Amino acid sequence: MMRRLLLLAPVCSVLLIGCGDPQPPSPPLPPFRPVADVQQLMISVVDPAADVVWGSVGTIITEQGTEERFPKTDEEWDAVRNGAFVLAESGNLLMMGSRAQDTDEWMRLSQGLIDIGILTVQAAEARDKDAVFSLGGDIYTVCSNCHEKYARALVTVS
Repeated sequence: MMRRLLLLAPVCSVLLIGCGDPQPPSPPLPPFRPVADVQQLMISVVDPAADVVWGSVGTIITEQGTEERFPKTDEEWDAVRNGAFVLAESGNLLMMGSRAQDTDEWMRLSQGLIDIGILTVQAAEARDKDAVFSLGGDIYTVCSNCHEKYARALVTVS
């Protein structure tokens, strides 16, 4: 009998330890702090990232002939992929706090930037120059749809 009690002692001590006070909750994360307004975000983040994608694939026709432009090295493809990631994450940045112009169409259009950014990341990772070219047009459409509705409201007068 005493032997059984000795064998149960370690199990009971583990159970008692597990019944102690729960760990205190982690402190809350600090709130987001947007630094740039929408116009500054467009000029310094979104537009440069879109330019990387738009400038990466195309056809140039001159008197000397036709030149097909597309990324040829891993580094060039990485630059396109990185630009696409910036576009996708910019959709999230546009939905943050004071940047959000409303909770309906602004959010839908920002989500559209995320979606097209993700597709462009995938095309760059697949080294698919035709898809990157096509998605460049889709990026333009997503941006234009937003600018059509919101650009005038976001221009600041100095």
